[in-house]
Amino acid sequence: MASVVSALPEALSIVFSWPAFGLLVAGVVFGITLGAIPGIGSVIGMAVTLPLTLPLSGAEALIFLTAVYSGAMYGSSVAAILINVPGTPASAASIYDGYPLTKQGKAKDALAISATSSALGGTTTMVALFVITPLVSSIVLLFGTPHIFLVTILGIIMIAVIAARGSTIKGVLSGAFGLLIMTVGTAPTTPVSRYTFDTPLLLSGLSFVAILLGVFAIAEMIRIIDIEGGTAAEIAELGGNTVRGIQTVLANKLLMLRSSFLGMGIGSLPGAGGAVSNFIAYAVEVQRSDDPDSYGTGNPRGLIATESSNNGTVAGSLIPVLSFGIPGSPSTAILLGAFLIHGIDPGPTLFENSLDLIYALIVSLIVSNVLIIVVGLMLIAPFGYKISLVDTKYIVPIIVVLAALGTISLRSNPIDLLTILVFGIIGLLMKRYDYSIVALVLGAVLGTLSERTLNRSLLLSDGSLDIFVGDPLAILLVGLIVGILLVPVLKGSIRRARS
Repeated sequence: MASVVSALPEALSIVFSWPAFGLLVAGVVFGITLGAIPGIGSVIGMAVTLPLTLPLSGAEALIFLTAVYSGAMYGSSVAAILINVPGTPASAASIYDGYPLTKQGKAKDALAISATSSALGGTTTMVALFVITPLVSSIVLLFGTPHIFLVTILGIIMIAVIAARGSTIKGVLSGAFGLLIMTVGTAPTTPVSRYTFDTPLLLSGLSFVAILLGVFAIAEMIRIIDIEGGTAAEIAELGGNTVRGIQTVLANKLLMLRSSFLGMGIGSLPGAGGAVSNFIAYAVEVQRSDDPDSYGTGNPRGLIATESSNNGTVAGSLIPVLSFGIPGSPSTAILLGAFLIHGIDPGPTLFENSLDLIYALIVSLIVSNVLIIVVGLMLIAPFGYKISLVDTKYIVPIIVVLAALGTISLRSNPIDLLTILVFGIIGLLMKRYDYSIVALVLGAVLGTLSERTLNRSLLLSDGSLDIFVGDPLAILLVGLIVGILLVPVLKGSIRRARS
């Protein structure tokens, strides 16, 4: 508790100082705007702005990126409600009751419900995260170097096995490929070059930021070139009442709280994220309802459930990335990239030395949710449809140019431009053939950390592998890794036995 008392004033001074607060406001507005454009969203917004945060301090960069993340989670519902096209998969379930409300002439009600539910859900779960941070800190500080190595492997395996949409083998191969590409360059402990093919430009390795931009931004831009934007003729005027929408949410406080904490719990699981929590929260409310047939026809409770869970997911997703440096979604993988390029190591060191930064992120996200209500009710409710009707073809060249400028500004290495192009094509092919991009990214982002902690662990044990099973915590982590790898095998055996 003493550490909380000492860290909180410092956290408040970080958030409300200049330019941090200005970046927070800009991040929320930018995130809402990108989220409202179909096909863009938080991942691409965070990816293209990540290199641009290099001149900022670590705290300022993280505050800006988390504000973009939070804003985009709300913004993605705007297109879902108004034109029946979710801005991102995280708002896919919001079309079920959001768009029918628009067709009933209650678009302003729906937009107000979305803004209020997102903001209250996000604020509630962030306050909960604030309360449990001391407990999380005490647990994280039990982890030493060998445990961190095992956790990195556990994270990659969990993503590969649980989150992979295709076969388990494809997921594992994706994660292994991510680890492999980060071995390019000079070895961290010896002056030996690896996979450089006598090319000096590769001695410093591949930029994980360029890889992120390639598989997320460039691959998505290639994919959406042929997708048409909305047409303004579909929406002549927004009907409904903003105040009535706010009152609807306040009249369903328990529903909002239930969905928010459900989203927080799901968000803390690797590979889950907003797309999963969105549908689960909606399904839970349909099953609980005395009138399930009313869902999908414009029932406000369905929209409250999906939007509350959305921003609740943000709080949950921060737990693994702050505690162990394990991102559970593409957005938090980019956030982890921001930690690394600013020289901040998530995990026990962060909780021990930079508790004020953790609380600054939590406070900034609480403020972000307040701004979501302000921006959502004052600007998005009356004018939001104009953003959703932007043709994505006009966005493509802007994103491509920002990605190229951002990646070359980091290291001034021409190989990075080739990297984003090559991994843009790789990302497109991986989507087409159902390989896990998240597993690839997690392997790439954690590749350096896993190699570094492996080397340190072996130095501590004079080369003995016993250090990885030398205490109950290590044995538990190894058991989890083996258990998760066995899950698909057991499922297959059970399926064959039943058939």
